[in-house]
Amino acid sequence: MIAGGHLWTMLWGRFLPGLMLLALALSAAPARAETIRIDRDMCHAASNIGAPDTDLSALRFSCRGTPAGYDRASLWLQTAHPVTRGDLVLMVHQTRFDRLAVGFTYADGQTRWQMVRQGDYGSHWRAGGQILFEAPERGVPLARVTMRFDRLASLGLVHARLVPRTDAVVQSTGMAVAVGAALTLLLVSGIYSLSLAVAVRRPYLAWQSAWSGVMLLWGAVWSQAHLGILPGLAGTSSAQIATFLACSAIAVATASAVLAVERGLVSPRLRTVALCFGAIVGIAGVPLALIRSESLTLWGDMLGLVVIADLVAVAAYLGLAWRRGSIEARDFLAAWCLPMAVLAFIHLVDVDDSAWGGGSKLLVLLAATWQALWLSASATRRLALLRIERDRARSAEAHAHELARRDPLTALPNRRGFVESVTPLLARARADNLPAALLLVDIDRFKSINDIHGHEAGDAVLCGIGRRIERWEGPMCTVARLGGEEFGLLTIGMEGIVLARFAESIRSEIAACDHRDAVGERPVTASVGVAEVRPACDFQQLYRLADEALYDAKRGGRNRVAIQRQHGGAGPSPDREVAVTRN
Repeated sequence: MIAGGHLWTMLWGRFLPGLMLLALALSAAPARAETIRIDRDMCHAASNIGAPDTDLSALRFSCRGTPAGYDRASLWLQTAHPVTRGDLVLMVHQTRFDRLAVGFTYADGQTRWQMVRQGDYGSHWRAGGQILFEAPERGVPLARVTMRFDRLASLGLVHARLVPRTDAVVQSTGMAVAVGAALTLLLVSGIYSLSLAVAVRRPYLAWQSAWSGVMLLWGAVWSQAHLGILPGLAGTSSAQIATFLACSAIAVATASAVLAVERGLVSPRLRTVALCFGAIVGIAGVPLALIRSESLTLWGDMLGLVVIADLVAVAAYLGLAWRRGSIEARDFLAAWCLPMAVLAFIHLVDVDDSAWGGGSKLLVLLAATWQALWLSASATRRLALLRIERDRARSAEAHAHELARRDPLTALPNRRGFVESVTPLLARARADNLPAALLLVDIDRFKSINDIHGHEAGDAVLCGIGRRIERWEGPMCTVARLGGEEFGLLTIGMEGIVLARFAESIRSEIAACDHRDAVGERPVTASVGVAEVRPACDFQQLYRLADEALYDAKRGGRNRVAIQRQHGGAGPSPDREVAVTRN
């Protein structure tokens, strides 16, 4: 998750500002291109598809009315006004046709033709879904430009611009950079959302990843980036695939937003309405992609109304869910505000001739990139907060567990903590065939200290002895206050004389503790019972042996060490012996 945070910091800090600046540059760039309005700047004529391009001079063009019946014929469009300069490039937005021929007619009457057809755009295709035709350089002025479409699906989808040659290079490069950056960010966002969905098992993140993937495919097809790999899809096939993917993206986006909200938080009816609108748009993508008639524009406008209704339903659903406390709804509204506004705007305002010819498609692609990055960053932030809360809960649980295994007075481990500590030590002793020893330390006549000097004095004595015993804590020895005035030490690796000297040093150092602030000049001593075993046995048996040794020390006069040794197995045996060390 930390690596993911760094990733999105890099994306937001570097790529996204550059992408937004590029979008501003596209919209604010000087409009030196001359947009050709089909209904105002072009005259039209029609012919049979089999007629040669050289029939141009024999055609009679009309500059009034709207052409019809061209979806099964050839539609000729010619500039109605003379062209004023010769260094021009014609940029046509891709649409559904079988063939497009462009003729540049010069003042001497000669016409130079360039042609693309479905499945073969050659070197004419450019990023941003555009086809570029460059007027050949001649010493004769350019007079007019003619476009011939064979089996054009819809005249309303034709968008063309005449651009100076130098500007065309800059615009094509800028469009390629914008599209490449957007597609790259969509790819990264989709992979990241999918990895999050798998890691945290959140279905809405999988839907978000699917939406990023569909938008990535749509952006690649619309911008013609795929033609570098699949040139045979140029033309109608790409336009149909892009239409289907656009409708699918809206359907998946609707499901992503609606299903992210917990069921039952908002009215089920509104949830169903929003999902139905999304499904209608997705299903409508199939017939809309297959239409190749003049009615395509009409059906597209009708579908646009359904898209707007879908946006309204989703916005209302998310708004109500947000008001009722859904964090996911808040994040989706913040992420979807820009794409929703863009989709609504492009269905109400014709912007297809803006943004260097990218128009509404480029705006949608940039808005989709914003949405994908925002949701991925929001999911990362929310999961990071959940992780912080989880870590805090674990820390609190660990602290509570530690308090439960600690003696609140001396801060030494209590009996529970002692048992947890000695278990791995005894296992290690058994594995390495090491001796183990339990030392029980009991303060002599401690009850009289409480009776004469008070419980506060008794607590001070226990704390002082606890601090002294704590010094022996180490990798081979663990210590604890087992209850009342009894302390315990378990050690491995020591036996015989070494263990006896260790026990005696404990007894003598406890006797040397200074308790004058609590009990005056009264001496405070301790009896030590030691259980030495080899091989190591379980704690309960070890404790019984140490307790017997402690009883021997008490019975022998206190302030002394008693040792119980048991070798060769568990339980009483002939090898068992008792040793008492007097002060």
